[in-house]
Amino acid sequence: MLSAQILDNLKGYTAGLTHPVELVVKHGQHPKRDELVSFLEQVCSVSDKLSVRHDDIDLLSPISFALHVNNEATGIVFSGIPAGHEFNSLILALLHCGGHPIKLDDSLKNIIQAVDQPLHFETYISLSCHNCPDVVQTLNQFALLNPHITAEMIDGGLFQERVQQNNIQGVPCVMLNGELFANGKVEPAQLIEKLQAKFQLQSQQSEQALPIQDVTVVGGGPAGISAAIYAARKGLKVTVIADRIGGQLKDTQAIENLIGVSKTTGPELSQSLASHMSDYDITIKQHLSVTDIKNNDDKQLTLSSGEVIDTRSLILATGAKWRELGIPGEKENVGQGVAYCPHCDGPFFKGKDVAVIGGGNSGIEAALDLSGIVRSVTVFEFMSELKADKVLVEQAKKRDNIRIITNVACQQIIASNDQVSAIEFQHRDSGEVEQLPLSGVFVQIGLSPNSQLAEGLVELSPHNEIKINERGQTSATGIFACGDVTTVPYKQIVVAMGEGAKASLAAFEYLLTRD
Repeated sequence: MLSAQILDNLKGYTAGLTHPVELVVKHGQHPKRDELVSFLEQVCSVSDKLSVRHDDIDLLSPISFALHVNNEATGIVFSGIPAGHEFNSLILALLHCGGHPIKLDDSLKNIIQAVDQPLHFETYISLSCHNCPDVVQTLNQFALLNPHITAEMIDGGLFQERVQQNNIQGVPCVMLNGELFANGKVEPAQLIEKLQAKFQLQSQQSEQALPIQDVTVVGGGPAGISAAIYAARKGLKVTVIADRIGGQLKDTQAIENLIGVSKTTGPELSQSLASHMSDYDITIKQHLSVTDIKNNDDKQLTLSSGEVIDTRSLILATGAKWRELGIPGEKENVGQGVAYCPHCDGPFFKGKDVAVIGGGNSGIEAALDLSGIVRSVTVFEFMSELKADKVLVEQAKKRDNIRIITNVACQQIIASNDQVSAIEFQHRDSGEVEQLPLSGVFVQIGLSPNSQLAEGLVELSPHNEIKINERGQTSATGIFACGDVTTVPYKQIVVAMGEGAKASLAAFEYLLTRD
């Protein structure tokens, strides 16, 4: 199951384990159990500090296993075979259990360690979902930080009965103590904020607060990382605050237009950017957000953890998010038939009828991806013609199960028994209204800037983008912006990287003149 190359890499990763870790598998019969055991034995073969044990342990299924250290449960459980995107989740859990440090900000560790009641997280995942591992890995770290917390990954493809019982139609889906906690695409930062709000958790201020920073970058996408690296290379004190390193980039599968890199993926490029950033003395505060900015001579940022950072200049690189339709039934049914990521949630609609809203490149690519899984895909486009590249449109027209309807406006998404059952749309030329029965709606209508933090701070465009000049300067002195959140046209990775570098160089010049 695992190649010789993977096993050789694992030997290197596990060489630094300081104490043994047991993978304890529940006794019993299951068609997939032999495959699971073989998989785990292969993983454990790379180190004498890893072993597999079988026991009558109280777990969900015979294809469930728990990680134990010194004969004690760590609180981390996997139900299913953590292959695909979840393979990294297993390896990271083994490394952390075996003594590797958990690289969470101290303020976040304080918040998690403040939990004083039992919390059992169940994260339903799809092995094809590239967003799920972030959630699984974050909750696994929570379990290791606090004995009151347990975290279980559940492969929705192998536990269909539980998926149906909980009306799950999108991943990651997080249950907390048997109740829905987070559904659909959710960032680790959002999980932490929800946990803070639910249990009134606060971080204690560190006695070793950061000294005043020269440049603080808000955002961890290509623009933000580029800005941080350029600032660090100038010898400046730099902090990056981001809900996740990579940002929207991590949701991109195939990247073939980054000059000098013929082909890569979003997750791979995100890892490369993080690795490059680690070459420099940059303070990284991941899984955190900025809740308030005071614009004085020095800027003062308050983080979601309660920490306060003073900085001489500020670069906003908060990127963009999936644009919403804004019609009735959309927000109410996210995770129950409404989705924004065909790669993540497509497998939940196998053999069903779905719609894709949007006829641009993203929409047609989504339709093509889904057509190999679902029974039928109907593409809805507001304009009279598709906006996607000709080559994509021609591919879509060759698929028997893809139907394209143009010049229509979606009116509402209809649900029955807590699941999407139809979409209502209007033909813009005739005014006729129709309903199409279906099980899922994938929204692919472009991006919306994450500029909420900038409201009242700097000038925004009518489209809520941050207005900048040719140097990345905003309307506020000492505040710069770059990437997809700004008025710069052409939202491309290579453009964002260049804009990040430019904003950082402009900030450096500003600091020189200010001094």
